[in-house]
Amino acid sequence: MYRIYNVAKITKILIVTNVFFIVNGLICTLFSLMNITYVILGSNLGDRLANLQKAKDMLETTGMILLSSAVYDTEPWGFVHKNSFLNQVITLQTNLTPFDLLKRIQEIELSLGRTREGVGYIARTIDIDILFYEDIIINTPELRIPHPAISERRFVLTPLCEIAPDLKHHESNKTIRQLLEECEDNLTVSRYL
Repeated sequence: MYRIYNVAKITKILIVTNVFFIVNGLICTLFSLMNITYVILGSNLGDRLANLQKAKDMLETTGMILLSSAVYDTEPWGFVHKNSFLNQVITLQTNLTPFDLLKRIQEIELSLGRTREGVGYIARTIDIDILFYEDIIINTPELRIPHPAISERRFVLTPLCEIAPDLKHHESNKTIRQLLEECEDNLTVSRYL
């Protein structure tokens, strides 16, 4: 005995099912195009905490913040200044390329009052650096990834270790935890928030 099916109903079910898989496939494709990057934020001028929050809010236009470390109060590294820095590391998921992300970061810094004068380290309202971008290594005059001074800076390693202790540095093949344990930087880094 043959059953007679409602062809229109079956076609509708098939279309809906196929659309679901197509949508699901697109969602999977979108997530596979998203890249994980680790970024450090720092501020030692003005309302330091507000500067960090504004930077985070603006970075969310480039992707999604997945994790944020605590905020740390740190002595200036590489120069002397009366104001300490507040630093925080975030994990950012983005579809921007490393160079597009750098461009957007520089726009954010400029909009928050960052000035780039002369050479060397100076006080600043905001400083945003890309530490890692997936497992990519970039060595150009405008961008170096991993950031070349990660292993020398306790103010970077402490918050980074909080959110990604087992992340391996692409060049040294050591974990962030290992780099922090071996770090010879003796500047004070203390939890602020």
